[in-house]
Amino acid sequence: MTHSKSFLNVSQSATGRCWVGPSIEEDRLSEAMAQSTGMPGPLCRTLVRRGVADSAAQSFLAPTLRDLLPDPQDLRDMAKAATRFLAAVQARERIAIFADYDVDGGTSAALLINWLRDMGLDATLYIPDRIDEGYGPNDEAMAMLAKDHDLIICVDCGTLSHGPIAAAKGADVVVLDHHLGGETLPDCVAVVNPNRQDESGDLGHLCAAAVVFLMLVEANRQMRAAGEKGPDLMAMLDLVALATVADVAPLIGVNRAFVRQGLTVMGRRARIGLTALADVAGLDQAPTSYHLGFLLGPRVNAGGRIGQADLGARLLACTNRHEAEAMAAKLDQLNTERREVEAQVRDLALEQATARGLDGPLVWAAGEGWHPGVVGIVASRLKESTNRPAIVIGLDGDEGKGSGRSVSGIDLGAAIQRAAADGLLIKGGGHKMAAGLTVARDQLDAAMERIGALLAKQGAADIGPADLRLDGVLMPGAATVELVEQIEKAGPFGAGAPAPRFAFPDVQILFAKQVGANHLKVTFGDGLGARIDSICFGGMDGPLGPMLMGHNGARFHLAGRLEVNTWRGRQSVQLRLEDAAPAR
Repeated sequence: MTHSKSFLNVSQSATGRCWVGPSIEEDRLSEAMAQSTGMPGPLCRTLVRRGVADSAAQSFLAPTLRDLLPDPQDLRDMAKAATRFLAAVQARERIAIFADYDVDGGTSAALLINWLRDMGLDATLYIPDRIDEGYGPNDEAMAMLAKDHDLIICVDCGTLSHGPIAAAKGADVVVLDHHLGGETLPDCVAVVNPNRQDESGDLGHLCAAAVVFLMLVEANRQMRAAGEKGPDLMAMLDLVALATVADVAPLIGVNRAFVRQGLTVMGRRARIGLTALADVAGLDQAPTSYHLGFLLGPRVNAGGRIGQADLGARLLACTNRHEAEAMAAKLDQLNTERREVEAQVRDLALEQATARGLDGPLVWAAGEGWHPGVVGIVASRLKESTNRPAIVIGLDGDEGKGSGRSVSGIDLGAAIQRAAADGLLIKGGGHKMAAGLTVARDQLDAAMERIGALLAKQGAADIGPADLRLDGVLMPGAATVELVEQIEKAGPFGAGAPAPRFAFPDVQILFAKQVGANHLKVTFGDGLGARIDSICFGGMDGPLGPMLMGHNGARFHLAGRLEVNTWRGRQSVQLRLEDAAPAR
């Protein structure tokens, strides 16, 4: 497609980016869709950017599980997994759930715990300590669980755990995972994973909780075939939605339906744990994907990062209101502590990475005693600020444990897995956009050099500063609550489906002030009476905030994403400000 480079003639904005507008073809398709459907132009632009045709627009705006849910048996080993699971339920066997310590693992565990509870069974929950045990099953834990249980279900982990699964002598093991698989699979009853090497990859965008949900769909289907009724799965979609957004799964295909319908379920406030968490987070409106990713997800994660590893999963499965409120308060406190630890590591990591150079195929940093619970978040910050794959490692003794985050089009998980196969890492794995690793201190430089070389072959060294993609222009008077709500129907927005971004050209800054430690609040207008409030989180950390604070009456082009702000029952349009440039 031919894009209009330097949209609004902005070749270098306040953040150093070139603004890129819709292509000529996108403009043409958007206009045609608006004429044929009668929908607003900005909504049509959003749909065209998603590749939606006129004929599919209405169904896209109303995604349903009925239309989008895949047949669970499209995944290898699914029938075997569900059959063994149901056999354990019917025989009242002892079931253990071994889960990862992040949101995806916690929600996956809660899905199984709730389903089994509805069937009158209590399962044992085991989540490893991030620091003492690290990611995934280990020999000692699996052997211990096998002594007292007939079936162990590994969720959001286990695909590469050949040794630990072999150590679970006397118990059957089922793996429900989504991390990148190796050439061989562990010897167990079933490994259900859309990212097994012998899978097509068509469902590779599913998070682990979605895989667990599909297994429960298959279990319910087998029960119906036997004349029995299983638990209500639709009521569990709030957990699947939380995992999908928090694990940064792309919001495409069935993931859109999971999140859209899961948000509706969550809005009913029926799950005690999530309600307590929403209340402690100050969520006083209908939840959105933003709230899942930035309010609820980080708090569920906080236990696994710097506190008690199983706290998030226990909260999500909790049925006692007082216990839920206490756990939610503890997670909120841990999240505050996590932010403080993260800020310290982030500053040190950025300084080190900058000294090493930010123009290579891999940006990395390693430090003594950096908390393993925050290195992944700091890697995300490095990735966002440099538009490069990033790895951050905390060193302790002879080893370092790290986490990496990648950019679109670069498969970091495969590079880390290859480095592990080459013997440069003690262990490592993950998926395209996120991965973890353990490395010997004396192999650190060699391992990072090897991973960098593998990423360079994928083109990571040739990535320039990210252009700012814009979906068009809007005038302040046209940005109404009604328009924003119409655009929201094209959501949910998030990974793989970014919210549309609009430019407000040649506007006047009416008010600008710093709020909090580093945020910026701006009110702008067109000089004709229409005005919009905007917020730029972290705006004072770079050149954007100071430029707008010192506007001296100059006019600017502003760019960002629209949202509805609710304050004391009143709704208004707010711009999530991302960039600006002088209007020339």
